[in-house]
Amino acid sequence: MSSTNAFPLSFEFFPPKTPEGAQKLQTVRQELYRLKPEFFSVTYGAGGSTQDGTLQQVQSILKEGFDAAPHFSCIGTTRAIVREQLSAFKTSGVRRMVALRGDLPSGHGTFGEFRYASELVECIRQESGDEFHIEVGCYPEAVSYTHL
Repeated sequence: MSSTNAFPLSFEFFPPKTPEGAQKLQTVRQELYRLKPEFFSVTYGAGGSTQDGTLQQVQSILKEGFDAAPHFSCIGTTRAIVREQLSAFKTSGVRRMVALRGDLPSGHGTFGEFRYASELVECIRQESGDEFHIEVGCYPEAVSYTHL
């Protein structure tokens, strides 16, 4: 969908945890569709903790005829997991994603194979070329990880 707004507009959701929450989110989306956003993004949860719910919500948005972008966090992941996730996205009709570093889950002290979103984007491009439109989430200022 191409936004008719002067500036591209998008909305971000997190996957609902209950059937009631899913119904409420669908109602909210119906209202937001009238604003003609360029796309909707769906969060991934710390360490990918809401991964299944993320993809389910993205699929629902796509079925309703709007562009959707799952968040794709690189924290705690590997190249093999990236390949699996890209395959799942492709199979589900996803053509846009939001790549980000993400947050370490509480009590989890390792980054995995990727430390920065830029490394994830590089991996995605190596694995899939230009098949996906990649938005990138980043911090506006330096973040210190000396406590890890």
